[in-house]
Formats: sequence, structure tokens, C-alpha cells
Amino acid sequence: MAFLRIPVEALVAGALFVVLPPLARRVVAVVLGVLVGLVTATKALDMGFFASLDRPFDPMSDWGFLPPAVDYLERTYGHTVAVLAVIGAIALAAAVLTLSTLSVLRLSALAVRHRTTTIRAVGALGVVWLLSAVLGAHLVAGEPVAAYTAVGLGYGKVTQAVADIDDEATFSEHFANDPYASTPPQALLTGLRGKNVLLTFVESYGRVAIQDSDIAAPVDALLDAGTVSLRSAGYSARSAFLTSSTAGGGSWLAHSTVQSGLWINNAQRYSQLTASNRLTLTSAFGRAGWQTAAILPADRRDWPEGAFYGYNKIIDSRTLGYRGQPYSFQSIPDQYTMAAVQRMYFAQPSRQALFAEIDLVSSHAPWEPAPSLVGWNGIGDGSGFTGASGATDPTSAVFGQAVSTVHADYQRTIEYSLNTLIQYVRTYGDNNLVLVFLGDHQPAPIVTGEGAGRDVPITIVAKDPAVLSQISEWGWQDGLRPHADAPVWRMDTFRDRFLAAFGSHPGGR
Repeated sequence: MAFLRIPVEALVAGALFVVLPPLARRVVAVVLGVLVGLVTATKALDMGFFASLDRPFDPMSDWGFLPPAVDYLERTYGHTVAVLAVIGAIALAAAVLTLSTLSVLRLSALAVRHRTTTIRAVGALGVVWLLSAVLGAHLVAGEPVAAYTAVGLGYGKVTQAVADIDDEATFSEHFANDPYASTPPQALLTGLRGKNVLLTFVESYGRVAIQDSDIAAPVDALLDAGTVSLRSAGYSARSAFLTSSTAGGGSWLAHSTVQSGLWINNAQRYSQLTASNRLTLTSAFGRAGWQTAAILPADRRDWPEGAFYGYNKIIDSRTLGYRGQPYSFQSIPDQYTMAAVQRMYFAQPSRQALFAEIDLVSSHAPWEPAPSLVGWNGIGDGSGFTGASGATDPTSAVFGQAVSTVHADYQRTIEYSLNTLIQYVRTYGDNNLVLVFLGDHQPAPIVTGEGAGRDVPITIVAKDPAVLSQISEWGWQDGLRPHADAPVWRMDTFRDRFLAAFGSHPGGR
């Protein structure tokens, strides 16, 4: 029934075909054919973005997602599949544009050949369209008979492009309004002196993992048991939610939002930010005397934007020393990553206090196969990890799987990542450890459903009671699991609140 709508674009095109002279008609037909092809391609991109990121495609800023998308295909399905996918996408786009243009040219010729019939049909359908528009007629809920979908889509994309251009011009003003830009080193983070602070992002750890889903019960049980276990060892925790700047993917947008205190929700803003001198959490710790590091087990190439954050050292998959087999997304197991941090930094006899951003990626889609926890003393170079051996073919994960199976795979990897952190604290933690762990974004809509929101859990764990006493005014809840009524902050507010709570003073005071 939804296909019985009357598109106003077709009526206008039919009228033009019968009144224009031959040359003008052919030019208009070619232009309309190209536009039809572009609209079709844009709709396909919108569908893909809704399926993965729960939002439509932004024609100005979302091209930056294409390299990560190709990288994801290569990691998950292999180099050959990634290359074929790129070639196929280019060929399909060219075919759509060509065939749509040829089709409109043919339709214009038919309209002229049957001029009288075309005029009558356009006139009658035009009257029906006007009446339907006035009366608001619908054959299917949400699908009006008087349709203008292509015009609406084009207008929406043009409006978004104009907004992006305006945003590019105004967003840089935020860099000049940083309250902490001129704070001297001795006035930064005075409440954390001597502490090792680990800012740990758990891939795809969203609200759906702990609330209102078929996934939540076992994850909640794990977090509650972890709270009891850590408490018995002298640790306390406080938890809440942050609203992420992205959903389904684009982890780097969330990471930069937390670090910079600015709302980084697209590639354009990310490029502007990383070309600026905005103070990040990393650079604040570095100024105040901490050794700083980024632990990036998913990165396989140089990362020029990393210079913006102010890390003393960037450790990626090439320098982590992992000799085991990769898992889902060609990833290094989270337990190995945490063990490597312990070996590289905390096992040294004399060193500065450390601030590190650690990205845990075992819970990255497609969530199959998943690692298992092993004894910490036997991790070594990771050669004991067997990766995908004997597991389900990862090319069948997410795509072609029942939704319940995808949910179970996601749940298992989230449990693994969280358990890794809990056991790391129990095994290696001390009075100087401050662990901040949070999700970067919600998983894809195949897990959350559509319109699920963008909240992610965040938790701070410490043994020294003085640490958590400094955030008592936040109203965060006790334990590793935030409940439904826990505070919810926008992710870009975290930097300033964190700096203020732990003794940093804006400006030159």
C-alpha cells in the first residue's frame, strides 16, 4: 500500500516533458536522471547509517567514516572481501546513476510519444495529489498519498550541508573559551597527585548492556558481584551515565569529546579539534607532571591526530608485543592489553605517576568469537590465546545471525571486558590506582533497537577514600552499576567537572 503514493516529482517531470522542446527536454531528463540516482544512493546511505549508527547520512562530514568502514571489513572479513566491497560499491553507484539517467530519458520519450495520455494522467493525478495534500490522506500510517519524498530528502540534505558550513565557521570559537587553557601546572589535578589514573574505554558498552534489555540481567549480576568483590578488597566505586556524542560506531568522536570537553559528533568537528591547541585531559595530566600514554590495541597504522592529545607515548598493536592469534575485529584480547600496561609501566621499580587512555576492543562488533579469561601469570606474550581457532566463522557474525544470537554474542564480550577490569584491579590494584572506565557509545541498532538513546555507563574505582570523597557532590551511585535513576551528564561536560573536582583551578589562579 505504501507504493500507491503519488510523488509530486513525477508529476512535475511529466508536465515538463510534454511542454519543453526536444533539446531542453533531453537536458532536463539527464539532470533529473542524475538527481534520481543521487537520491537513490543517498537513501541507501541513510539506510546503512541508520542500521549502524542510528542516524541518517550527513553529506558534508560523514565521508570520514568510509576509511574506518573499509578497515572494519578488512579486519573482520579479510583483505579480498574489503577490496571487492569497495569495487562493488563504486560499480553499483555508477550503475545506479547511469541506469536512472537512461530510464528517465526513455520515460521522457514515451511521454512525448503519448502526449495526450500523459497530459490527462498528469492532470488527473495532480488533482488527486492536491486533494490528498489538503485532506492529509494516508493509505498507510506515516505515508501520505501526496508524496514529496525526494524533494524532502534533497531539502534536508542541503539544509544539513548549510548547517555544517555554518558550524565549521563558529565551532572554532569554542577553542578560545577554554577556562583551563591558562591554568599553571601547579594548579592542575592537585587532588590526584601520586595516583595512577587509567581512563579506560570499553567498546560498545552502552546502557542497553545493563538496563531494559534481554542482555542486562547477567551483566548486572556480574557488576554487582564485582562491587562486592572489590569492596572486600578495600575498593569503592561510583557510577553514573554519560550521553555519548555518537552511537553504533565512531569511537574516536566519543574519546575526543571526553578528552576535550567539547561536543565532537562528526568528522568535521574532529578535524577542527585535532588541529587546535585545546587542553585535553591527557595534556592536563602531562602539564601537572604525570607520564602520559595511549594504549591502542586496535590501531595498526600511525595516528597523526594523536599528537593533539599530548601523549608522551602511543602504544598500538605493533608495539604491544602480542604474539597470540587475533579475535573478532582482528583484535588483541583485553586481558592481554591490561597485562601489557602492568608490565610496561607498573612493574618498573622507579617511575612517574601514569595517566593512560586505554581502549579495550574485545567487545567490538561483530562480537564473535570472544576471548576467555586466563590466569594473569600465564599471559606472557599472549601466544596462549588461540583467537578464532575452532570458533564460529566471523563472516557469519551479525549478518545472517538471529537477533537473539547477536545479543548473546554482544553480552558475552561485554561480560569479558568488564570482568577483565574487575580482575585486573583485584590482581594488580593498590592504594594509588584510580580506574575510570566507561563506554564509548551504544552498540548498533541490531542490539539496542531504533531510537534507544546514547547513554553509556561510567564508573570510577579507587582504594584511597580521599579520591571518591572529592566527587561526593556529583551524586553518583555507589558500586559498579548505575541504576536507572543515576545522574546523566552530557559527555562533553566530563572534562571540566573532573578537573574541577580534583583540584584544578580555571585561569591563572
